[in-house]
Amino acid sequence: MLLLSPSPISLLGALLLCLPLALIFTITTTPTTTTNGGATSSPCIITTTGGASPFQTTLTITTTTTNTSVKKNTSNPVLTAIKSTIKTRRPTNNNTTTAPPPSTAEIFVDDEDDNALFRLAARANPNPTRPRKIAFLFLTTTPLPFAPIWEIYFRKAPKTLYNVYVHADPSSRYDPPFSGVFENRVIPGSKPTRRHSPTLISAARRLLSHALTHDQSNSKFALLSPSCIPLHSFRFTYKTLTRSRKSFVEILKNESGAWERWAARGEEAMLPEVPFDEFRIGSQFFVLTRRHARVVVADRRLWAKFNAPCVEPYTCYPEEQYFATLLNRKDPRGCVPATLTHVDWAGRDDGHPRTYNATEVGPDLIVRLRRGRPRYGDEEEEEEEEDAINGTDASVRKRRHPFLFARKFSPDSVEPLLSMANGVIFRD
Repeated sequence: MLLLSPSPISLLGALLLCLPLALIFTITTTPTTTTNGGATSSPCIITTTGGASPFQTTLTITTTTTNTSVKKNTSNPVLTAIKSTIKTRRPTNNNTTTAPPPSTAEIFVDDEDDNALFRLAARANPNPTRPRKIAFLFLTTTPLPFAPIWEIYFRKAPKTLYNVYVHADPSSRYDPPFSGVFENRVIPGSKPTRRHSPTLISAARRLLSHALTHDQSNSKFALLSPSCIPLHSFRFTYKTLTRSRKSFVEILKNESGAWERWAARGEEAMLPEVPFDEFRIGSQFFVLTRRHARVVVADRRLWAKFNAPCVEPYTCYPEEQYFATLLNRKDPRGCVPATLTHVDWAGRDDGHPRTYNATEVGPDLIVRLRRGRPRYGDEEEEEEEEDAINGTDASVRKRRHPFLFARKFSPDSVEPLLSMANGVIFRD
C-alpha cells in the first residue's frame, strides 16, 4: 500500500478541526473544589445573615454551559457542618454549592467566642461576695409581654440585691424594644435558638457565663421564659432562695418516653458517657447556686453528647435533659430535685404546657398556683423503695417549697395581672 506524506495544508486543516474539542475539554475539566488551588474560575462569597458570626461558603463560577462540575460536587458544606455538628466557626470544606445557605438558627455549634466565654466563666470564684444577689436570666425570642409586671416586681427591690440578664435571639424583632429594668441588659453574643435543638442549652450557658463573670455577688441564678410571671414579691423570693444552700432543678427518673428521648440521637449515641440508667428528665427552668452554675459552664464531656443532632427530632428536648442529667451526676445531694416554676402539663401531649389566657386570670388562679406543691424526683424513688420494703407512708415527711414563678401566660393576660399586682401577687 502506498503511503502519501501529508502536506502542510492538510496538517493545518486537521489542527483547526481539533481546536474546538481541545477548548471544550479544557473548560469542562477546570477544578472546582478549592479557592486556593489551580482553578482559574472566580470565587463568589455567599454569607448568611441573622447572626454575629456569619458562615461563609464559596461558589465557583465557570464559563461552560455544562453542569459536569456541579454533579461532581453536590454537597453543601454548611449543611454538612449541621449534620456533623462540626465545632468550628466556619466550614473547612469549600465545595461548590448551588443552594442558598441555611439560617444560622440551624447551626448547632459553639463558636470560638462561646468557648472562650465558657472557659472564663468556669474559672470564676465559686464563693459569692456580700450582699448576695439573685441573677434573673430571661431567655427569649420575643419582646417580653410581662415586662410591666416585672417592672413593679423590681421597683420594690433594693438594686443591690439583684441583676437582670437577657438572651435575645438576634434573628427576631423586638417591638417595642427592651426598656426600664431590661434596657441594656441583653448579653453580647446572643444567638438564634429553636426547639428540638441544643441551642436553648447554649443560650442558658451564655446567660450563666455572663452572670458569673459580671458580678461575684450573684449567688443564685434563676432561668425564666418570656411567658413567666412572679407569684410572690421580690422580698419573699429573695428570702426563700438565699436561705437555701441548694439548687432547685427538677430531676426525674423513669419518665414516660424516657427511652425514646435517650435514644433520639441513635441507640448507642449517648454511650459511654450517659448510660440510660443515669439519664434524667426535668424542667429547664432552674434556680442554681453559684457553684452549680460553674459546673454547667465548665462541662465538656456530657455537653458533647447532648450537643449531637437528633435522628428523631420530635422526641428530642435536650434542654429538658441536659441540666437534670449533669447535676444529678455531679452533685445530687446539692440539689432539691424540683423546679420552683409552676407549670400545668395535665392532659397535654403536644409538647406544650397549658397556657392561661386573660379570661382565666384572677386572684383565685394566683392562690391556686401558690398552693401547688412541687414534684420531687428523689421523693418518688424513696416512696417506691419504702413501699416495696415495709409499706411505709412517706407522705408524712413530704417537703413543700413554694412556687416562686409560673408559666405559661398568654400576652393578653397582662392587663388582668396588672390590675391585681399590688393587691394579690405582691402582697405577702
